[in-house]
Formats: sequence, structure tokens, C-alpha cells
Amino acid sequence: MKKITTLATIITLALAPAVQAQDTGLSVELNKFEDVEGGCQAFFLFQNTTAQNFEGFEMSLAILSTNGVIDRLLTIDAAPLPANRTTLKLFEIPQTQCASIGEILLHDIGSCKPQNGQEMDCFSILSLGSRTAAPLVK
Repeated sequence: MKKITTLATIITLALAPAVQAQDTGLSVELNKFEDVEGGCQAFFLFQNTTAQNFEGFEMSLAILSTNGVIDRLLTIDAAPLPANRTTLKLFEIPQTQCASIGEILLHDIGSCKPQNGQEMDCFSILSLGSRTAAPLVK
């Protein structure tokens, strides 16, 4: 029996790794704010849809007021981020009322290190979102 390979099959097989690569990455969602004594508690969901565990993941965030002025810089360490899991992390934004936060800007990624691997540039696999009134942006 002769196997027939069509052009559509060849294209599908050639594109499969590219499509799969687009479906994997790291997403960070600012899920909610909660006022606490001394500041604002931010709830972040980190979804790692890669096949790698990240032993290092540190973000530098610029907290902007509702009128667009930078209020403070905040560095958060979200590691570890297990492969194919969603992880909840809470971070306090000190001396800041939640209602006064207008936007959170991802200023830099200080560390993005897969387990047993080298530091890497995670901006290309990172997506951001927010369910709060304050957007989380690059």
C-alpha cells in the first residue's frame, strides 16, 4: 500500500511546532486588590503553561497613581513557578490605598530562570492582564 502525502499534511506538520509554541508561555493576571492595614494587598495569578519549572521569576513594577504619576517602584519575587500550573501570589504595596492605583507598569524582569537552566528573556513569552480597575501593562 502506497502512502499519499498531501501538501496540506506537510504544511500542517511544519506549522505544528509554531502553533504549539504560541500556546505556551507565562501569563500574569492582577486578579484583585484588597485594602489592608499599612497598604494595598495585590493578588496575582501566575499561569505557567510551559514545560519548564521556573526557580527564578522577579518583576520590577512601577505603581502609577490615578493621574498617571509614578508613585513607587516595587520588586516582587514570584518564584517558584511550577510547569503547567497556575499559582496565586499575594504582594503588599506599602503605604498605598488600592483606590489610588491607576496602573501598574511592568518596568523590568529582574530574573527569569528555568530550573537547572540559564537566565532567559521572558518578555517574549509573557502576557499580562488585570481584572481590577488598574491595568497591568508592559
